[in-house]
Amino acid sequence: MGTSKRFNETVNKLYKAFHENNLKPLSFQHCAVGTILDHKTYWKEFSDANGSLQLNYVGVVHQRLERKFNGYSPLELLEIEKTFLQGCGYQLPLHHTTFSSKKVGKKVLFNGLEAVIVLLCKFDNIPNVMNCSALFDYDGKQFHSTQTKYQDLVGV
Repeated sequence: MGTSKRFNETVNKLYKAFHENNLKPLSFQHCAVGTILDHKTYWKEFSDANGSLQLNYVGVVHQRLERKFNGYSPLELLEIEKTFLQGCGYQLPLHHTTFSSKKVGKKVLFNGLEAVIVLLCKFDNIPNVMNCSALFDYDGKQFHSTQTKYQDLVGV
């Protein structure tokens, strides 16, 4: 199974941000979509509420023109952000009364990141790379090599 260039680049950016403690759900520059878009914030102009899938006028124009931003349409970007925020446990759409400014822990960020990667797999019609059960496939008679299964999953 192979993955797309946009998938690989996106996962690499998110992975790097996660491990460098630079993934911040409440920052337009450092959230999932901000990270995917190289810390640019123009994407927030596609909707009137963070965590909403409702495109505003600007978002609709870009969507209808079939514009892509690092490979993703405006609606896909909003869906990625919504998924990330939900995975981190936020009530959506975000409003200043529905979240605290406490530091978000690694476990919470990982949950959000995992949800996003599952969504990215769905976008690209590839099996869920976060599902590790295929790596440890056991059919009752024969145990398949983890290395071989991993290579099959990522196309190495």
